[in-house]
Amino acid sequence: MTDVPRTRYTRLSSDNRRAALIDAALACIAEGGIHGFTVDRICAKAGVSRGLVTHHFGSMNALLAAAYGQIYTASLPPLTDIHSLVDTLFAPDLFNRQSLNIWLTLWAEISNNPALRAVHQAQYADYLARIAAALTKSAPGLTNPIPLARSLICLVDGLGLQHCIDPASMPAALARQSCLDLLGPHIGPPP
Repeated sequence: MTDVPRTRYTRLSSDNRRAALIDAALACIAEGGIHGFTVDRICAKAGVSRGLVTHHFGSMNALLAAAYGQIYTASLPPLTDIHSLVDTLFAPDLFNRQSLNIWLTLWAEISNNPALRAVHQAQYADYLARIAAALTKSAPGLTNPIPLARSLICLVDGLGLQHCIDPASMPAALARQSCLDLLGPHIGPPP
């Protein structure tokens, strides 16, 4: 009988293990879209046994919802003003094909996945409110910031989609300037 090498797993706290599984899930989605989101791929990338997905999340669907919640939260840092938000949204660590592929994959799943849709609705409401608050801070005379906040979100999403399809046609600098052009009449030029 030959000795078969055993995979050695690292012990992590429950919170750290959950985070590692979410990170692995996002990496798998970035590499292979929704087809890359499999138990085997995620567990191999996280270096864990298959049972830990169920143990920590209950289901792959719950893991997908947790991953979506994490990227939504991570993509919007504390807002000091609307110009810093625009700069953050088009920074290289967010406005790149790999990150945008994750967003596109998850957006495509929202319409068919009630758990993901619920996470999206909660996150979108928070995102909209935070952008509206930043707009109000940047343009105190703006009486109703919600329509402008919605327009900004739609523009950012569309610019991300175009960059993902054809990066050369929508570089980050052009995308950023497009947002500043939308906001300029309401908040003025960047400081």
